[in-house]
Amino acid sequence: MEGTGDTNKETLFSYEENEDTRYSRAAHVTKVSMLLNFLLTSVKFAAGILGNSTAMVADAAHSLSDLITDIAVIVGLRVAKKPRDSTHNYGHGKIETLAAAFTGLVLLVAAFGIFWGGLQKIITYYNGEGLPEPSKITLVVAIISIVSKEWLYRYTIVCGREIKSDAVIANAWDHRSDAFSSLGTMLGIGGAIFLGGKWVVLDPLTAVAISFLIFKVAFDISYKNLNELLEASLDSETYRNIERVLNSTEGVLGFHELKTRKIGNAMAADVHIEVDRDLNIVDAHEISTQIENRLREICGNNGHFSIHVEPCSDSEYYSKDMSKRNYEN
Repeated sequence: MEGTGDTNKETLFSYEENEDTRYSRAAHVTKVSMLLNFLLTSVKFAAGILGNSTAMVADAAHSLSDLITDIAVIVGLRVAKKPRDSTHNYGHGKIETLAAAFTGLVLLVAAFGIFWGGLQKIITYYNGEGLPEPSKITLVVAIISIVSKEWLYRYTIVCGREIKSDAVIANAWDHRSDAFSSLGTMLGIGGAIFLGGKWVVLDPLTAVAISFLIFKVAFDISYKNLNELLEASLDSETYRNIERVLNSTEGVLGFHELKTRKIGNAMAADVHIEVDRDLNIVDAHEISTQIENRLREICGNNGHFSIHVEPCSDSEYYSKDMSKRNYEN
């Protein structure tokens, strides 16, 4: 019993240490993002207003939404790294998912604002009213934004994938969408400046095009993370890998009631397995432990697994029955 207690303490310590390291890396990359987004937002708003560019103002609004989501990610990760306690037995990982979902929702709002502002400018133009030509400084700012946001995307996505954080990955795609929007801004402003005349409408048209790009990214992020908050199952590949582990573990005669979900960056699985009814409790427990160890190789050491062992009276019949059910499914 003492050995088991020591092992549990070591596992808990390792978990908390890993979570602290994970949070430190995520916080560092997000703080770098916050600083850059603050600078870009300020410069873009100034350039857009002074340089008469609707597309640049729209791009600035996108950078502002990035800044807001940076703050949400930092807060979410700080809460998510808290260890399990008496009222949160599975930890606080859902907060991270909530932060990622919030990122998507903020992007949706930003996309609608950009779409509406650009549409109003286009209507104004086709009603016969002239649009001011954007200045060349807005073109320079757009180029700077493309380079810096693409770098920030690559920097953030590497960290997000290494620490397996949906919130950080969502934030990285937010940066990539901003880089794309700045690319569109550059093309629209460049066309309006160098072609002039009626082509000035390219500026607000670009703003509308950018809004659709942001809508797509926002929807993907929101759908994925809201689905996780609703206890959606793990992806089909991971689900099949779990099934393969259960089918290939010696001593498992069948299984049912397999349920999976995500808790923040951790995966969880509950399953009922059937074993020979004549096995003693030690051997049955050994089979359960073997399954859990193999699942950790697939789902990570921070996974949550509940394996309920049931006796099987007729092994040959049950194996055939399970094979038939698995084939039908």
